[in-house]
Amino acid sequence: MRKAMGLLVGLMTSVAFASSPGGHDDSTPMEKEEQDVAAYILHHVVDSNEYEFEVPLGDHHIPIHLPQFGIPIRAGASCEPRDTGDGHGKAVPGWSEGCLDLSITKHTVMMWLAALLLVGSLLLFSNRDKSKLVPRGTAANLFEMLVLFVRDELAIKNIGKEEGPRYTPYLLTAFFFILFMNLLGLFPWMATATANIAVTLALALCTFVLTQIAGIRAAGLGGYLAHLTGGVAPWLWPIMIPVELLGLFTKPFALTMRLFANMLAGHIVIFFLLGLIFMLGHPAVALVSVPFAMGIYLLELFVAFVQAYVFTMLSALFIGMGVAMAHHHDEHHADAAHSHDHGRAHH
Repeated sequence: MRKAMGLLVGLMTSVAFASSPGGHDDSTPMEKEEQDVAAYILHHVVDSNEYEFEVPLGDHHIPIHLPQFGIPIRAGASCEPRDTGDGHGKAVPGWSEGCLDLSITKHTVMMWLAALLLVGSLLLFSNRDKSKLVPRGTAANLFEMLVLFVRDELAIKNIGKEEGPRYTPYLLTAFFFILFMNLLGLFPWMATATANIAVTLALALCTFVLTQIAGIRAAGLGGYLAHLTGGVAPWLWPIMIPVELLGLFTKPFALTMRLFANMLAGHIVIFFLLGLIFMLGHPAVALVSVPFAMGIYLLELFVAFVQAYVFTMLSALFIGMGVAMAHHHDEHHADAAHSHDHGRAHH
């Protein structure tokens, strides 16, 4: 992942470098500044085992080294953190050396913080006075509006009146958890956990597992497996079953990449716009880059809500498709029975 981010940031900084008046001269201070900006952007968007607080208007940093530990999954494996040798400090050995890395990272801390904020907010703003059906206060009404929106406009409309309420708790949890993680990344000294592909993959796998459970629960295991054949003749199953299986896994892939790419790209653009001041080496550049960065920052605030909504909406849609397997299964059986009766009457 770090190499991919490096390639992306390097490409963006190369574009700026090529467009600058002195871009043709190699081994210049500008080239060094370009590399520093790329390293700075990478340092702030990728995950790490170190949490760093920067003191404003100074070069002083306050680093916090997070715990690193691993569990051996192979006999004789040593999972003590070792020096990586590439200037990134120590790291726990990976799968190839028989270790399961369970180190705490800054994105892990952000997920814990988002979970605490989520639970605390809902406990604080939920209507605990059961004698009054209408909540009081701006925050309580705002939370109620979002909860009703997810239940009525996403869960029930995509899954149905009967099954929608069953999956509403998961959709609400996903919506608010993603929203809090997105918003935390917009504060100074914070990081965006949803800009980590491992986090978005884990969220997408939750939706994937729940979608399969919804399909099996609605159509039964036999109906679920029959759906993978697409209802075609048995001699076409070798073609249809791989296509259906591929279709199953494209859904979590789309959920993973959409959220990851949108949240990562916005932060890189903000850092890149501010980095232009140092790459081009003139204070006047700030008159353009800072307003543009402010505009992207406000757009990121909007994107935080939009991406939480899109992930939840697509999850509800996929679960609804799983629930709809039962209807397809029943229609297929009804059509088969009708054809059989019609054939017998004709005979």
